[in-house]
Amino acid sequence: MTTHFKPALLMLLVWTAITGIAYPVLVTHLGQLLFPRQANGSLIEKDGKPLGSALVGQLFGDPKYFWSRPSATAPHAYNAGASSGSNQGPTNPALAEAIKGRVRALRDADPGNPAPVPADLVTASGSGLDPHISPAAAAYQVARVARVRNLAETKLRELVAQHTEGRQFGFLGEPRVNVLMLNLALDAAE
Repeated sequence: MTTHFKPALLMLLVWTAITGIAYPVLVTHLGQLLFPRQANGSLIEKDGKPLGSALVGQLFGDPKYFWSRPSATAPHAYNAGASSGSNQGPTNPALAEAIKGRVRALRDADPGNPAPVPADLVTASGSGLDPHISPAAAAYQVARVARVRNLAETKLRELVAQHTEGRQFGFLGEPRVNVLMLNLALDAAE
């Protein structure tokens, strides 16, 4: 038995050193060297103070801002330490009630808007942390934000267009708008 135990223990120690120490240290250093902004969380700063990450959504409830996608994380929204979806299927009554409530909140914030509410404004993403909304979701909110901020809708539509990101490499994913970046640009434009 000891003839098998010694090589097994030695292999455990060697592979633990390689995969548990050497590889993580190497990848961390390469990330810091080649992609320092991304490796440090893609933080967005203003006057040296971090405001958030370009990769994690934030809660915006004030009508003067564009609202993010709902978050399903717990114990609070956009909790990056608890990334998860709601795991509620389309026939789940709790999901239907949550969507009705979200639609009602959007309609109450902009009662004159007869347009259909885009799905990404009332459903959480799989991670619950999505920082982006669709261009349609941004367009849905333009009238409300313009009215509350007393801005021309055309100016706001231009701002949304400037902050609309295309498909990655021209064919991956969908066009999207980073809500935090758009709201920061909106504050800077005033």
